[in-house]
Amino acid sequence: MKPKACILLLINLLTLTFAKAQTESSFYQPGVTPEGAVYFLPKTAVKVIVQVEKKTYTPGDFCKYAERFLRIKNVSSMPSVSYRITSIRQEAVAVADTSKRYAVEFNAKTSASNVRLSDDGILLAINAEPNKQKATKPFVASPRPTAINPRKYMSEEILAAGSTAKMAELTAQDIYEIRESRNLLVRGQADNMPKDGEQLRLMLSQLDLQDRTMTSLFTGITECDTTEHVLTIIPDKEVSQGLLFRFSEKLGLVDKDDLSGAPYYITIEDLKTVPAPEPIDPKKKLKQVAGIYVNVPGKMLSTISNTKEAVLSTQFPAGQFGNVELLSAALFNKRYTTHLWLNPLTGGVDKLEAEQPK
Repeated sequence: MKPKACILLLINLLTLTFAKAQTESSFYQPGVTPEGAVYFLPKTAVKVIVQVEKKTYTPGDFCKYAERFLRIKNVSSMPSVSYRITSIRQEAVAVADTSKRYAVEFNAKTSASNVRLSDDGILLAINAEPNKQKATKPFVASPRPTAINPRKYMSEEILAAGSTAKMAELTAQDIYEIRESRNLLVRGQADNMPKDGEQLRLMLSQLDLQDRTMTSLFTGITECDTTEHVLTIIPDKEVSQGLLFRFSEKLGLVDKDDLSGAPYYITIEDLKTVPAPEPIDPKKKLKQVAGIYVNVPGKMLSTISNTKEAVLSTQFPAGQFGNVELLSAALFNKRYTTHLWLNPLTGGVDKLEAEQPK
């Protein structure tokens, strides 16, 4: 996350304390000002990344003669489009937990402070540079190969043929001749053998291209395109078999209410790795005491399934399934310069250092 705000104060002149106990955090907006700062702690959202491949089949001009002249069976004469899921993965990302909003006020009794927040107001560090997160590489679809017109390789005799059946027959004869020439080159029996390996490679490559291109007149052309779909789930509590998306082999990803697609579900389970917090008195819920609040994150298990089986299960740390802990304001008194690094995903303490002034 990129730091949004930074305030540098001279050592021993300004200090860090929390806002007065009766202040209601609902009036604050996250950010850093000369008077103080308001920050959020994060909670974990789950990004579900689904890659879908689309196949488009276009029949060839000679598809009806594929078995007759090339002995290729079951060639369809009808165009078609189909979809399939090639991969599903899950990633954890941090989002601001607006229920964990805290105010901090600067005064002149403790060490100087440098408060670093993310773009959405999450506390990242105090008196330190925030930990860097690995950037996710954006999805880039593979370029589609350049289409070649098969008629480019047709002889004058083929183009002058009086019927489609005759054109198919003559084209099949050319394909067999191309394959025979390739076999002779591979065996070293061609009349005009290339002088070196590179020339041989180029000749074989050109023969393979002609073979594929002309054979496509019988077998048709199948083009593949891959798209990526990102779904973000922000669980505040456990989820049992929540509808995530629907998928159709003929339409791809469809709306949740489109029953033409088969359902995929997500289940979020609190693994209860952190003891449940004690109940809070509603009258004291908005009150704050001196110190820095940090997360003690728990863990959650996110499982994606279809109607038959579980497809993928991934475990993530989760601040919303943990507790909040108070770091005492004594850590930021005048005798020390305290450096605090928080985990940008969980809001837990990654590192805490205190320097005594020389």
